[in-house]
Amino acid sequence: MPFIRLALKKGTSPVQKVAIVQGVHRALVESINMPADELFNLVSEYDPEDFFYDRKFNGVARSDSVVVVEITMRRGRSDAMKKSLYAKIAENLEADAKVSPKDVFIFMHENDYSDWSVGNGQFAMALVQQRGTDT
Repeated sequence: MPFIRLALKKGTSPVQKVAIVQGVHRALVESINMPADELFNLVSEYDPEDFFYDRKFNGVARSDSVVVVEITMRRGRSDAMKKSLYAKIAENLEADAKVSPKDVFIFMHENDYSDWSVGNGQFAMALVQQRGTDT
């Protein structure tokens, strides 16, 4: 179950926020075969004066509306899967949310089942993708 944090420029419209969340989620489902019900995406906004970045780092010309996508998930995806995921996120955000791919900054943290509790205070390692009984 990936956990996503998005940082968006303050003033991003609610419609664009939803499009960004959905674009990232769809990319995860399509690129790494994440189950569709594993949607956990925390969106925060930054004031332009609180986010410092090089607009030309690594030869990419960024605007003042960088979208930061931070992905935390269980380790085990190949580099090819990650490459596909990053490309699909940028593609989806451009198509659905009108975000330039140059403004999409993605990074990932990987960990193991033992690093998660996803409900009821239970150690996720004991559950390993089992479904709960709450409905």
